[in-house]
Order: sequence, then structure tokens, then C-alpha cells
Amino acid sequence: MATSVLTAALAGLPSGIQAQGVWQGRRQLFVRFAGEAETATMYRADALAREVDRVASRAAFHSLCVTGRDAMGSAEFLDAVLGMLESKLPVMVDTDGQRPEAVGVLAPRLGLVQVTLDTESAGLDGPAIDRAIQTLQAAAESSVEHALCLVLRDDVNDGQILRVVERAHAGSDAVAIILHPGPEGERTALARRWALLVEQAMTVHPDIRLTFRLPGPAALR
Repeated sequence: MATSVLTAALAGLPSGIQAQGVWQGRRQLFVRFAGEAETATMYRADALAREVDRVASRAAFHSLCVTGRDAMGSAEFLDAVLGMLESKLPVMVDTDGQRPEAVGVLAPRLGLVQVTLDTESAGLDGPAIDRAIQTLQAAAESSVEHALCLVLRDDVNDGQILRVVERAHAGSDAVAIILHPGPEGERTALARRWALLVEQAMTVHPDIRLTFRLPGPAALR
């Protein structure tokens, strides 16, 4: 299939500040795949590459962030787009980690694979975690920088978090692990619970970071 006829549904190409994870606070250009309830525009791979280059040439960005629903579900499309870009911006994929097989396809094009697990919609147990860890392993094997970003609801207990940290460390000792506390943690700032949790987590894995997510509307993901 010719790359010019590959298509995907996107929710747009917004720019903004990365709200979470390793590149939190960086100004990025976002390639956002559309979710079921979002208004979508169909893009051909070549048209999207031209549009990204056009926007990137007119403003300053730290990086390009591929995000949205099932961001790695269109690996062939993304590979075509990224291969046609003239822009030299580093490329980050922010994914739920459910497509570990896509990492090998895209690895030569990527600067960062960030697996973001939002416990508002997904727990910290089960097959979804297995695939997320496999995605981190695939990034490590492909020599791509990789991170696990845990967006934590208030009712997730420390034991659950530490088990995920242990599994991530077993999958890759080079993974950066970022913990974003939920609303209660944000209200109480650095409560003693979080200080103790980071201390415990660092006995398992050395690269643990605790930060609060940036609020909208300036911050996007």
C-alpha cells in the first residue's frame, strides 16, 4: 500500500504544555488521535506530514507528542508520517501501552515512549498492566528512552503502586517512573504518605519522580 493513501482519524494538531510525565512543562505540538466522542478529521499520511512541518516551521516547540485514543494503534500510518517529516523535533508517543508490538515498528522514529496509566479508567492489575510492561520492555530492547507515568486516584493503595513499580523495574531497570498524585494529594501538597511512598519505591527502583499534573487549559496531553 502506498504511504500516500494511509489515513487516520485525528482530533487535531493542538499546541500546548505537556501536563504530565518526563517532558512535563515542555511546549509541544500534539498529534492527537480521536476518541469515540471526539470530532475527527481524516488525514492522509502525506497531508499530515506537511501540516506538521508547516506548523513546526512557524513556532518554537520542544518536541512532537503523539497522543490520544489508541495512539499506537495506527503504527503503519505513524511510521509513514514520521518518515516524511522534514522537522527535526524529537518525537514522543504517549500511550496506554496496549500495543507493545508497535514499538519495534516505530522505534527508529522515536525519542521517548511514555506509557501513561490513568487509574481513573484502568486499575493497576490484570492484562492491561502485562501489556504496559511489555511495551516498556520493547522500548528498552529497541534502545528508546522510556517512562511509566502513573496518574493515581486517591483510593489506590501504596501496595498496588509498589507492585507496579516492582514489575516495571523487572521489565527495564532504565525506565523513568513518574507518580502523579490524585486530587487529595494535590490539595494536601506533599503529604507524609507520598514522601514515605517515594522512599519505599526508591528501594526497588532508583528513578522515581513525584510531581503534580499541570492543570488545563494551557496544559494538554
